[in-house]
Formats: sequence, structure tokens, C-alpha cells
Amino acid sequence: MRAEAVDLCQDAGFTTYEARNADQAIRMLERHSDIRVLFTDVEMPGTMDGLKLARAVRDRWPPVSIIITSGRLKVGKDDMPENGLFFAKPYPPNGIIAALNDIAAQVHS
Repeated sequence: MRAEAVDLCQDAGFTTYEARNADQAIRMLERHSDIRVLFTDVEMPGTMDGLKLARAVRDRWPPVSIIITSGRLKVGKDDMPENGLFFAKPYPPNGIIAALNDIAAQVHS
């Protein structure tokens, strides 16, 4: 699924960095100041799940927009970081692309 999400974002014209777990994602954010969106699954290997990663990113990189997905867990508004978006799997590819385009439009305005 991660590879499909990467392909979806790249095909839509977005620069994409891929991380296998939260620790890698944080290292990517530390190295690449141009990252504007975190797109994560709730369930992932490593020291933290996608919700914990999203909260850590919200605290440390407030300008980064957050999109969270899950195929097994229901994520409520109280579980989400401020201004985070949730898409249940299977998510509609056009919905993800629309969300990314909305975020890009906000960054450039």
C-alpha cells in the first residue's frame, strides 16, 4: 500500500519521500525542510504508530499538513491532530489528490 500511495502522489506531480516507519519519517522531516504534508497509516512498524507520529509532527513542525489513513481502525476527531484529515481505506485516490491540491493551494497563497 505504501508504494501505491507514493506512486499516486508522484503521478499527481508531488515530490515524494518514502519512509517505512515513524523514525524514518522524522529523519526525513529533519533533512527536508520542503516537506509540507505527512501522509501516514495508523498501523506501522517501529516505535510509534501513525497517530503518535502525527502528534509528534504537529508539535515539532506545525506548518506540515497531516493526512492519516487506516483500513482497520476507526479514527475519531479526538484522535486526530489539529487540522488533520482522515481517509478510511480503501481511500478514493481522487480524494487524496484533491486534499493534496488544496494543501498546495493554501501553501502558495
